[in-house]
Amino acid sequence: MLIEVNDMNSKTADKIATTFFYIIASSVLLLLFFIIGYILYKGASVINISFITTPPKFMEAGGGVMPQLFNSFYLLVLSMIITIPLGVGAGIYMAEYAKPGKITDFIRLCIETLASLPSIIIGLFGFLIFVTKLNWGFSLISGALAITILNIPSMTRISEDAIKSVPSGIKEASYALGAAKWETIKKVIIPTAMPQIITGMILAGGRVFGEAAALLYTAGMSTPNLRFNNLNPLYKASPFNVMRPAETLAVYI
Repeated sequence: MLIEVNDMNSKTADKIATTFFYIIASSVLLLLFFIIGYILYKGASVINISFITTPPKFMEAGGGVMPQLFNSFYLLVLSMIITIPLGVGAGIYMAEYAKPGKITDFIRLCIETLASLPSIIIGLFGFLIFVTKLNWGFSLISGALAITILNIPSMTRISEDAIKSVPSGIKEASYALGAAKWETIKKVIIPTAMPQIITGMILAGGRVFGEAAALLYTAGMSTPNLRFNNLNPLYKASPFNVMRPAETLAVYI
């Protein structure tokens, strides 16, 4: 009888907790929809295709955000080209090759410390090294490297956790079939861990669009008059020139 009463109390408590969490989740979603709806209601009459396809008009009202939008996407591509190989490679090393010890603990401490640095500090570091010492000036490549420094710690941790979460039975089955360690990592572990790794890529990409502090000191706060009919990356006014200043949408806002 006592067991039945305890069981009923547990079920009642579970239902109350479930209802409570559903209310919290619904409240958050309603708030999100309200914010999005309010923004669309206020801005729908202003946004049009020319707002996205035309440059801003300086010293007067009007214009669009086309150069800033392009800079954001281009900076995203440049930074991810550097971040993904380094972050995933570091995650593979930490999960599969690094032996437990003081050196490995020191590396993890460095990763955690780097992940906790404010973005403004990374921006100042990029200004001192990329902009000043290397004499690259305010440029896309300086901004891309600064964002890479910001994203590598999180990308490394996510990749390491994703690889470690792969069931050991899958790896042992691969070894049992005669696959080498690198073949197992390449053909078994990484494909299995890919959903979590892709999540890390999306988070890293989102930081590019939302970051402003680090880019103020590296990519700059201006954009030259771009010639979109000239795709030569060596041409000064080409949109694909990585040595030109590039104001992103977050910085512009």
